[in-house]
Amino acid sequence: MRKQSLTAKRIFLNACLLIMAGSVFASGAPGGTQDPAERQRALDLYESSNYAAALPLLEKVSAANPNDIAILSRLGFALFASSTTEKDPALRQKMRERARATLSRSKSLGDDSNLTAIALDALSRNDASDIPFSSIRSAEAAIREGEAYFVRGDLDKALSSYARALEFDPKLYEAALYAGDMEFKKAHNSTDAQFRSEHFDAAGIWFVKAIAIDADRETGYRYWGDALDAQGKTEPARDKFVEAIIAEPYGRRSYVGLTQWAERHKVNLGHPKIEPPNSTSTQDGKTTLSIDPKTLNSNDGSNNWLVYDITRLAWSREGEFLKNYPNEKAYRHSLKEETTALRLVAEASARDLKSGKIKKLDQSIEMLVKLNEMGLLDAYVLFARPDQGIARDYPAYRAANCDKLRRYWLEVVIAG
Repeated sequence: MRKQSLTAKRIFLNACLLIMAGSVFASGAPGGTQDPAERQRALDLYESSNYAAALPLLEKVSAANPNDIAILSRLGFALFASSTTEKDPALRQKMRERARATLSRSKSLGDDSNLTAIALDALSRNDASDIPFSSIRSAEAAIREGEAYFVRGDLDKALSSYARALEFDPKLYEAALYAGDMEFKKAHNSTDAQFRSEHFDAAGIWFVKAIAIDADRETGYRYWGDALDAQGKTEPARDKFVEAIIAEPYGRRSYVGLTQWAERHKVNLGHPKIEPPNSTSTQDGKTTLSIDPKTLNSNDGSNNWLVYDITRLAWSREGEFLKNYPNEKAYRHSLKEETTALRLVAEASARDLKSGKIKKLDQSIEMLVKLNEMGLLDAYVLFARPDQGIARDYPAYRAANCDKLRRYWLEVVIAG
C-alpha cells in the first residue's frame, strides 16, 4: 500500500507521459481572447518543469478560453504538482480538487490521453503527500527539498538533493528514480545533441540503481525505456517497457510505456483472441452448462471446447483445486486450472488435425494450439485472461519463468 501511495503522489512526474501530453497540445485550439504570446509562455514554463511559475499564467490563459484542452491539461497537472509541496492539508486538498475538476473538464472536451486517465486515477485516491519517503530523517529532508526545487523548475538543485537523499538512504527507490528523471528532463529540454546523449545516458545509470533497489516495481524500467527511445535505441527501449509490464502486470501505468512506444513506431499490439464459447451458471447449488451450437461442429475442432468446460467443473466440484493447492482452504480460479483446461483443448485439437479427422482448425483454436506448442500458454493466461484468483499465481510463476513472460510479449503480443 505504501509503495502505491508514493507512486500516486508522484504520477505527474513521469517523463514519458510528459512527452506524450504533446498530443493533447495538438488538439487544443487557442481561440477566445487569449494572448498568443502569454499562452506560449505558459506552455514553455510548463514544459521546462517550472510548475510554480507556470501555474498563474495557465490560470490566466485558461480563464480567457475555458475550452483550450492543451491549457486545461497542463493547468490540471500544474495544480497537482504544486499541491505536493503545499504543507497546509486543507489548502492542499482544495488544490487536488481543482486539479481533478480541471482534468475532468479536459477529458470531457476530448482529452483521451493515458496521462489524464492515470492522473485522474491518482487523484481519486487518498492524499499521500504526508507519507514519508524514508524513515531516515536526513534522507527524508533531502528528497523533500528536491521536490520543492523540482516544482520550481530548478532541475540541477533537485538532482543534487535526490542524490544526497540516496546517499543518506541507499535503499530509497524514489531518490534514484527522481534523480534519473531530472537527468532525463535536462536532456529532453536541450537541443544540443551531445548534451542530450550524455544526460540520457546519465538518466539510465540512475534508473539502473532504482531497479537494483527494487526489481519488482515497474517505474524504473519504464523511465529507462523513455530515455533509450529518446536516443533512438528502439529495441532496447521496447525491452525495458516489456520489463515494466512483467514487473507489475496488473496496473495501468505499467502499460503506458509500451503502448506509447508502439504508437510512435507504428507497431501493432494485441493478445490472441481466444474466448471459450460455452458458459456455466450456478443456482441453488446446481451448475448449468450452456453449450454454444458452434461447439458441436466437429469439422474445425470447436467440439473440443466441451473438454474445457468439463475440466473446469472438475476443478471446482471434485476437489482438483485442493489437490494442486494443498495449502489453501477454499477454491479459487487458478492459473493451473485455466491452463490445464485450455491445454487439453489444444492437445485434443492438435491430435484431430494430425490424424486427419479435421482439415482446418477454428482460428481461435489454431492460436491456442500454437501457444501451447510455444510453451507460452501460461503466460497468455496470466496477461490476457487474469482475474483475482489467477493473479495470485503470478509472483511465483514470474520468479521461475521470466524468459517465457518476455517471449510472450516479444513473440506474440508485439510480433503478432
